Amino acid sequence: MKKHIIHITSILLFILSQAATGSSFASNETQAVKAAVDNFYLALNSMFIGDVQPMEQIWSHKDDVTYMGPAGGLHVGWQQVLADWEQQAKLKLGGKVEPKDMQITVGRDLAIISNYEVGENTGPDGKIEDVTIRATNLFRMEDGAWKMIGHHTDLLPFLNE
Repeated sequence: MKKHIIHITSILLFILSQAATGSSFASNETQAVKAAVDNFYLALNSMFIGDVQPMEQIWSHKDDVTYMGPAGGLHVGWQQVLADWEQQAKLKLGGKVEPKDMQITVGRDLAIISNYEVGENTGPDGKIEDVTIRATNLFRMEDGAWKMIGHHTDLLPFLNE
């Protein structure tokens, strides 16, 4: 009986240690995804001043990536997504947008982030425009790094004028 209790205790300790390790994994990956999201918003703000190069670094370059941005449209595949970012960079909207109220869900190879984007840009007419829109960001683990594979936001009326 005593051997049986020791065996059960050993199994329970093993299970608890694995649960703690899993929890640590989830916490580490959540932090890694948060860093990837922060890099996306740094790249977005660089794009506002005309520099699209940081976007090229944080996005996956695969054919299944998607972008549905504040100017509308659905862009599928890295070439279409990049072309849209390059077009936006030429607008040089200025200003700054930051994520607020981030909700992060991390799986083994995919992560989903829902948040608001809050800040300001300069509209095509030169007027400073407040920005408060909803956004969903999707990331996939590729070659040991979290790469963006999708970005979807509400529309911004001043971009369609």
